[in-house]
Amino acid sequence: MKKYEKIIEFILLFCATVATLSVFIITLFIFKEGVPILKDYGLMNFIFGKTWSPTNGYYGAFPMIMGSISVTLGALIIGVPMGITCAIFLAEIAPKSVVKVFKPAVELLAGIPSVVYGFFGLNIFVPLIRTHILPIVQKINQDAYTSGYSILAGAVILAVMILPTIVNISENAIRSVPVEYKQGSLALGASHIETIAKVIVPAAKSGIITSVVLGMGRAVGETMAVILITGNMPKVPGSILDSVSTMTGTIAMEMGYATPIHQKALFATGIILFVFIMLLNITATVTMKRLGAR
Repeated sequence: MKKYEKIIEFILLFCATVATLSVFIITLFIFKEGVPILKDYGLMNFIFGKTWSPTNGYYGAFPMIMGSISVTLGALIIGVPMGITCAIFLAEIAPKSVVKVFKPAVELLAGIPSVVYGFFGLNIFVPLIRTHILPIVQKINQDAYTSGYSILAGAVILAVMILPTIVNISENAIRSVPVEYKQGSLALGASHIETIAKVIVPAAKSGIITSVVLGMGRAVGETMAVILITGNMPKVPGSILDSVSTMTGTIAMEMGYATPIHQKALFATGIILFVFIMLLNITATVTMKRLGAR
């Protein structure tokens, strides 16, 4: 091996080591800061406690956990069908001239700062929900009320934010399906739509599922846009029009003025968020292996 090849190999090894160590150092730091209050306050009390009032010594994270889950689920319900159908359209149906226009537009969504999404939701969706959607809901439930800052507003904005991830990865997965699969299906008499639904999409399902899981991770970890449009109320939601507070939003807003014990509680919230995202990644990996084994 030549000398310059050894230098390049060393640089690559160094970069890989730094990246791996960064994960371990961040993990150790979060757990070191958050575990003490979980021991003192009680893990179950912290996870399932329904009152988050740091000034009174209550650190129940359940409202934030439910807030994060509800906003993320809402984003997935809206964004996943839209993203997958968009990917199918770009990969299988749209002519190249249309793809040249649509694909850069979708990719551009990933480059917009999250605070811009938040301002857009704050000025468009929050008033829209308050003035147009609330009267419709009140015809069914007269007691319904919302200020517009709600799960629905957060879910709509997050659905748009996760679209680039779902569309790009799903489209690549669909395009990577061997062309023989498509030709064989068409040769047997299936239509183009039947071939897409029964051959191409099932063959690309591992990549599509990965796109959904990564989109879910983006939605769970989003902070700035969520802070602006969900209302930041630490309570367990009863409907999609209720205001909620997410784990990321609570950490971002309260860390700046938190007392030492309050800071420990926020780090403990970060541990829950960290474990939640790790479980998502493990689920994606296991699912990929099982689908690949088939």
